[in-house]
Amino acid sequence: MTNSRTISFIGGGNMARSLIGGLLENGYAPASVSVSDPLAATTTALSEDFGISTYADNATAAAAADIIVLAVKPQQMQTVVSALGPELKGKLVVSIAAGVQCRNITKWADEAFDLVRCMPNTPALLQCGATALFANTDVSAANRDAATTILSAAGVVAWVESESELDAITALSGSGPAYFFLLIETMTNTAVKQGLAPDLANKFAIQTALGAARMAHTGEHNPAQLRKNVTSPGGTTEAALNSFADNNFHEIVERAMQAAHDRSEQLGQN
Repeated sequence: MTNSRTISFIGGGNMARSLIGGLLENGYAPASVSVSDPLAATTTALSEDFGISTYADNATAAAAADIIVLAVKPQQMQTVVSALGPELKGKLVVSIAAGVQCRNITKWADEAFDLVRCMPNTPALLQCGATALFANTDVSAANRDAATTILSAAGVVAWVESESELDAITALSGSGPAYFFLLIETMTNTAVKQGLAPDLANKFAIQTALGAARMAHTGEHNPAQLRKNVTSPGGTTEAALNSFADNNFHEIVERAMQAAHDRSEQLGQN
């Protein structure tokens, strides 16, 4: 991986830490990465753990880099971007703030720059994330490649052609981990009601989810075929799946994802 372009993270929270760790693991030089954060404890920990430069001031960090990653909370974006405006001019800016639309970022900055908006998810903290990227019309091919490199440090990435698609990505992978956590939680609680010890029920529910995901991830069979393979006629799995169907499982999931999509759209408009 090239180290010819320097990167500054504005915000040193968990997602920034994950991306920094992934970049360094993939061969990016610590000297090419810096971070700013108002919390001294955060910058001290990042410096000690990764050997990167740290700043208390966002403008100083941004001035020192070719690529700026905005890793602050959505409600902080307007204040941060408005103050950074001149430092963003002519640079590649990558935003990982959920729900903050490109038009607002460029309006607040009042400067011209290449902007990529991303929708990562929490498994990125373990370099197992799924991140969708959208580029405004000004982003060069080289800068698209640079954004891909940065976000690939946290898992798989894909580009979408319209910003509105990020609302669907939010409903699928952004909020998606919580759906699986809820299923694991519910399966665990049900197994306890059926007589298993809580620790055993939790361990087996998590391992079952992990195993199923790994089987799906191999790509040897699609999820529908995998489901058919494990469902014997007249067996226990068929009984469970029939109960799901009788209770409109597919419609429940569809309505939940639509609610997440609509809320993402609403937050972006607000």
